[in-house]
Amino acid sequence: MLTLFQRDDCHLCDLALAELARARVPEFQSVFIDDQPALEPAYGSRVPVLREEASGRELAWPFDAATLQAWLAAG
Repeated sequence: MLTLFQRDDCHLCDLALAELARARVPEFQSVFIDDQPALEPAYGSRVPVLREEASGRELAWPFDAATLQAWLAAG
């Protein structure tokens, strides 16, 4: 399972979502950290961040579709 950590009204998060679509990423869940203070220290200044829950690997912005596909293939 993949999780995209993001914020409300986040231009970079919108760009990340577009790259996820371009890379045809399988299902993922979105977690908005604005409503979750416990996530602020880990992700507050780094969003958007894509996390692979099984391994704990994270891919922080910036990334493009090619980088994203390579990251997924390496997992």
